[in-house]
Amino acid sequence: MITRRTISCTLGCGVVLLGTLSAYAGTQYVENGEEPIAGYTHGSHAIATAPISLGELEELKLSLLMSDEDIKYLRMSHDVLEPNVGELVDVWYGFVGGNPHLLKYFSNDAGEPDMEYLGRVRSRFMQWVLDTAAAEYDQDWLDYQFEIGRRHNRVGKNETDNAKAVDHIHFRHLSALTIPVTTTIRPFLAKGGHSAEEVDKMQAAWVKSVLMQTILWSYPYVNDGEF
Repeated sequence: MITRRTISCTLGCGVVLLGTLSAYAGTQYVENGEEPIAGYTHGSHAIATAPISLGELEELKLSLLMSDEDIKYLRMSHDVLEPNVGELVDVWYGFVGGNPHLLKYFSNDAGEPDMEYLGRVRSRFMQWVLDTAAAEYDQDWLDYQFEIGRRHNRVGKNETDNAKAVDHIHFRHLSALTIPVTTTIRPFLAKGGHSAEEVDKMQAAWVKSVLMQTILWSYPYVNDGEF
């Protein structure tokens, strides 16, 4: 159960990726195949086709210097993070609870945190961690990134959970949060018994992946024809 103590437990220990919380619920299953995640529509025909092509995605990866080696180390991170993914998300939740400018995006008009909303998004945020580590960068993955972006923005925020929270995540936080998210993940990457060099490479791959996703999520914030 998500309580106020849970989201406030560790001031300064991590950071939340705001749009992910809004985006990841689901009709599919979490990694262990036991519990459905309401609203998780990766691979569903219910979401729109991405406005860029897979070829343009490859160009973006080139701009980010994202190589096959990076993907290899993302894959390596999956098995390292999976046993501790709940603890990792709790670190990010703790930072939300300690920072009113972030918590407001999950609060109602009276400024009170929507605990049901926060509880529902926890499992989808865990799934995002695993999906990031295992991404195939295919059409389904690309389509869903633009759906995530829509759910950050006032055009789609709160729809997934029928939440009563603030209806828009301001763009200025999206790119900024790449750094704290990929910094606080390092201690978890170090738990797998890999060498320091391998941990460095896993973390570098995460930096590129999170920045790439943030860029894709920015689509609804950009003027038509300028993305």
